[in-house]
Amino acid sequence: MQTNFTAEQLEDPDIRRSNEVLRACVHCGFCTATCPTYQVLGDELDSPRGRIYLMKDMLEKGRPADEKTVRHIDRCLSCLACMTTCPSGVHYMHLVDHARQHIERTYRRPWRERALRWTLARILPYPGRFRLALLGAKIGKPFRRLVPDARLRAMLDMAPKRIPPISPNDDPQVFPAEGTRRMRVALMTGCAQRALNTDINDATIRLLRRLGCEVVVAEGMGCCGALTHHMGKTDESHASAAKNIRAWSREIAGEGLDAIVINTSGCGTTVKDYGHMFRNDPLADEAAAVSERAMDVSELLTKLEIPEGGEKGLRVAYHAACSLQHGQQIKSAPKTLLRRAGFEVVEPADAHLCCGSAGTYNLMQPEIADKLKARKIRTLEAKAPQIIAAGNIGCMMQIGGGTQLPVVHTVELLDWACGGPRPPALMES
Repeated sequence: MQTNFTAEQLEDPDIRRSNEVLRACVHCGFCTATCPTYQVLGDELDSPRGRIYLMKDMLEKGRPADEKTVRHIDRCLSCLACMTTCPSGVHYMHLVDHARQHIERTYRRPWRERALRWTLARILPYPGRFRLALLGAKIGKPFRRLVPDARLRAMLDMAPKRIPPISPNDDPQVFPAEGTRRMRVALMTGCAQRALNTDINDATIRLLRRLGCEVVVAEGMGCCGALTHHMGKTDESHASAAKNIRAWSREIAGEGLDAIVINTSGCGTTVKDYGHMFRNDPLADEAAAVSERAMDVSELLTKLEIPEGGEKGLRVAYHAACSLQHGQQIKSAPKTLLRRAGFEVVEPADAHLCCGSAGTYNLMQPEIADKLKARKIRTLEAKAPQIIAAGNIGCMMQIGGGTQLPVVHTVELLDWACGGPRPPALMES
């Protein structure tokens, strides 16, 4: 794609990177075939190619974002299926992140939109606040029909049947390896996950310790910054990320870290991009070192070689989170691990398509998200599984809200197969 940025514009590192991404695009349209919003809406401007044209025009002219551009960019899930499909290697993620930052700085949204985004940014990244919000949503859920705004109804729907008690495992501490220590790793405990489902981190710690890992929950670590990053709130997202970089850098400089383990794939995609996000920052070297060590839990478990298990007689439908299969290009590891542990693994049709969760997307674009959720659940249930497994808390909540089948994290099943307790979600079903 030909671009016409001025030399002065190209002095901005974000413009320079967007120019590189735009120039890689050859207009082939392969991305439209795998874009969930294009399939649902049928509008070229709701496809990656259409959005690229809108972003190019906005950034190249250096103009404030307009309502049309904002509407179509807001509808993007950032599922990154287009990046998997693209034969030219267009790094759509960096381009859309830059566009959202530009929108946040130049476009004044209607007050309801501003209030919603402000509220989400002030609640979701903070487990304590999020717990209180979930409690409020649980109280308000019986009055759902009286709520006129679909986005507020989506927030009420997020409240789980049971809000789990706080897990002491999420506090800063060191868990020694069982037996000979093979690795020293830091675990990212997340933010929303700590309020919605504490079983995931508990299972991860048990399993890693059993496999010879000393597990560190670092002092000062918090939200990865993804939620605010995808809203274009760059200052807030970078402040969150910087805290993590400093926290893990202290561990690297101290007793060292072989890996930074992440069991929420949406967070993993962002942490692996810290090196790019901070490339022009004084923390650039530390950020790069963190990104180099960041691993999804399935990547680490593949290296540790979990023991082979006997057949469990359980059929597991594996849902591939977009942030894992597209954002991190991890596709086979979770399925291979589950099969090795003794589970029968099946995949739904169109496994590459998003379930509609996408961070806060299901709260801000509930109508599109609901259509994607219904399709995803339909294809999963068509495989007649007894369990649905996923590697991302957002997907688990989204899918769990529309099916009677138990939805568990992949690591919970692997922990169970290797001697841990039966996942609580299976006992409740």
